[in-house]
Amino acid sequence: MLLQVNQERLWQSIEDINQFGATAEGGVCRLEFSRENKQARDLFVRWCEEAGCTVRVDKFGNIFARRPGRNPDGAAVVTGSHLDTQTSGGRFDGIYGVLAGLEVVRTLNDNNIETENPIEVAVWTNEEGELFLPMIGSAVWLGMNDLEETLDLQESDGLTIRQGLQNMGYLGDMEVNSYPVKCYFEAHIEQGPVLEENGEVLGVVNCAQKQYWYNLKVVGQEAHAGPTPMASRKDAMVAVSRMVLEFDRIGRAYDNARSTCGHFEVYPNSRNTVPGEVRFTGDLRNPDPAVLEKMDIEMRESLAKIADQMRVELNIELHTTIDYVPFNETLVNWVREATIETGLPWREMYTGAGHDCVNIAQRYPATMIFVPCKDGISHNPAEDAKPVDLAAGATVLANAMVKAANYGGEL
Repeated sequence: MLLQVNQERLWQSIEDINQFGATAEGGVCRLEFSRENKQARDLFVRWCEEAGCTVRVDKFGNIFARRPGRNPDGAAVVTGSHLDTQTSGGRFDGIYGVLAGLEVVRTLNDNNIETENPIEVAVWTNEEGELFLPMIGSAVWLGMNDLEETLDLQESDGLTIRQGLQNMGYLGDMEVNSYPVKCYFEAHIEQGPVLEENGEVLGVVNCAQKQYWYNLKVVGQEAHAGPTPMASRKDAMVAVSRMVLEFDRIGRAYDNARSTCGHFEVYPNSRNTVPGEVRFTGDLRNPDPAVLEKMDIEMRESLAKIADQMRVELNIELHTTIDYVPFNETLVNWVREATIETGLPWREMYTGAGHDCVNIAQRYPATMIFVPCKDGISHNPAEDAKPVDLAAGATVLANAMVKAANYGGEL
């Protein structure tokens, strides 16, 4: 029989915690290390303690709320996400995964269900990366980033992560990753339109797509906008405009591909001067690593031709590679089984965005559960989701976590 969560309680918890950082546009601005984020952390900790959890904070400010199992020393089955938001963020990104985990704990309490292994709900520090690097809390926890070096990273105003955590009262004393973990689940809004457009409620997530992030620089020649004939110009901005169209074309030419150019710096950025230099970012993604390699080759060749035609210099730096990450087959299967048992329409899919789960899946068995968000909009005050859909995702999470916590085999 499917274990059902309390939809009204989950929704009210989301509403209550989103008072911290609520904006006039209907969204949330709850940056890590802010007063609002401290308030949200404090409320989450209080709720977890009221639900009978033991709460611990590690040396990077990651919070872990543990519901004990029959085997107190057993490897923990962990779920979670983040409380911090973008500057102009929404009400569900991150916070849904945290409070879906808390709702799992409360539902187990309601039904007097004891699991073999402990269940934990995690809050990862600074997932959004608005102030520092994204997904940095889980990266430090995994040892991908050095603890002390990362604590000493400085923001533009001089604030270090260490000081930010101290200011909130969340520079913990527990060593990072200091006890056994069995597996990890993360519930999240899709942050895209696929589920909603297809009338589906649940996404069974089987992998994270591979990503290439580029820093690009185009150097032409500054010139006066009036006397310089069009044929004589080496206009870096016009060249970049054509390159952006190539990124877009490549993203549309391959199945499941994504391409984006999102950040631009134009020099000298003067109304009366032909731009002499432009720096911009590129982003290519695909769940098939072989296809992404083809996209990379095509992008480099087509941009080089444009640079030649426009008589400008082009430099392409591969800034970051995020590898294709398959999620654990057993966990995906348990999520799929619980999803089918709900009787709701669903699909198997991949995650197009980075999440803490993508980091964690490189070390531990892990998977995700998606629910729709209105119009696929996220990182935006218009971000919205239905209470019934959020409850459906939390119900699947609860049933999959119970299976994992009672499973005696290797994953």
